Parts: sequence; C-alpha cells; structure tokens
Amino acid sequence: MDDIVLHDRLALAPWMDPALWRLPGVKPLKPDEWLIRDEAFAGQMALRDHLIATRLADVHAMSPRALDPARECLDLVLEALARDPDYRRDGQTMTRPDGRAVEIDRDAPLITLGHLIQADVCVMQEGQDEHVLTGAILCFPGSWTLAEKMGRPLMAIHGPVPKYDDGVGVRVQRLFDGIRPDRPLVRANAHRVHHTALFHPRSESDPPSVRHEPPGGPNLRSERQTLRKLPRTGAVIFTIHTTIIPIDRLTDAQRAGMAGTYLGTP
Repeated sequence: MDDIVLHDRLALAPWMDPALWRLPGVKPLKPDEWLIRDEAFAGQMALRDHLIATRLADVHAMSPRALDPARECLDLVLEALARDPDYRRDGQTMTRPDGRAVEIDRDAPLITLGHLIQADVCVMQEGQDEHVLTGAILCFPGSWTLAEKMGRPLMAIHGPVPKYDDGVGVRVQRLFDGIRPDRPLVRANAHRVHHTALFHPRSESDPPSVRHEPPGGPNLRSERQTLRKLPRTGAVIFTIHTTIIPIDRLTDAQRAGMAGTYLGTP
C-alpha cells in the first residue's frame, strides 16, 4: 500500500510560538479541542487500517494494567465523536466520516481507537518515580519503535533525544504529576525530513546515520501532542497527531519563521 499521505497545511507551527518551541513547551488546551480531524483523514485512516491488519505486533502493545485506562480513554473518545455529526454510531458500530464501519471492541480498546481517530494513543501510568508507558496504538512512529519503549519510564523513553536532559526530564514528570482531568495540555514538534513515510520506525541500536535525517529535507514532519489525565483511573493519555507536509506548502509566514531555528532556511 502507498503510505504517502501529505497535508496541504500545517495547523500548528510550534516555531511560531515561543511557549511551544522551548522544551517541554506545553500550553493549556480546551477539552473540546483534544482531538482534531483534518484534510488528510481519509488517507491516514486507510493507512492505519492497513497497518493494524498487516503489522499489528509493530503498532500495538498493551499490558494487562493498561486495559482499564484504555477502556476509559475509549469512552472519552466515543463521547467526543458523538458530538461530531460526520461520525455515526449504531449500537456497537461507529461509522467514520470516510464511510468505514468500525466495531467498538472493549476487549481491544486501543485497536478500536486506532481505527477511529487519526491520532496515535499512548497510555502512561504512574511508576515508582516516573510515569511508565503501559500501552499504545502507534501506527505512525517517528524514528522509534513501540517494542523498545514499552514498560519504560519517561526518562528512558526520551534517552535518545539530545535536548532531553535531566532538567527537562524533571519538568516533564512534574507536568505529568500536575495535569488535571479538566485541563489537558498540548505541545508540538517539527523536523525536516527527506522521506514521506508516516510509519517510520527506527531502533535505538541503529547507527545515527539511520536514526537521524540529514539536514535540509524538503518535507516537514510535525506532531501535535496532547496530554490528558483520565478522571477515573488517573492514567495520562498521550496522543500524537502527525502531519507530513512539503515545506513549499507552508505559509509565507511559517517559512520565514523557520530561519534562525534549527530547522534552517527553507
């Protein structure tokens, strides 16, 4: 299957907002803006369906501990989709805006979510000192693999990230500890890439030349990431909505704003 699904616009350019561009770079988010749907919905959902059908072991993992919060997350998503007139629910079937009917399977809540929304979903639960990744549906990994991150705490998960030092790690853990259920958070990142692959796994054991893109790629990969605490189970849901867009499709202001950042001059 062709996995090239490009966007026509970048809704959130983090380098244009100083509050988002400094690590950990989070802002408050209205609960009704938690999930978004954009012009790439049909293409991304077709690819998600294909990956779940053909590479389930690569894109899904869930420990028994994560089942309850994953079900709670599914309930929150279904509540949100009920307010979207382009989704239609009939009993235990939800029909997406692209016409695909999805069975609501509470025994496989993360897989169900993977078929319903564009965003990947990670379940983070309290560990001994840090939150730990206990489950995920991750169809669009950006140079990492789910298998290597499962069961690991925040600091270990971000170990390969150059700017994610102990100071940033402490601030991020404080964010996770302080999130309120009624006050989700949003952040975003951006990287220039030469590829257009949404499913782009890389292992921590790969050499840097494989894990890291050479500079000056013609495309931009950006992730809109949200953090939301579940009111009943207390788990934190981390969502990742991925955009890949050719740099020449950015607005004039967005391209101009890249100059002087590590993204370089377009």
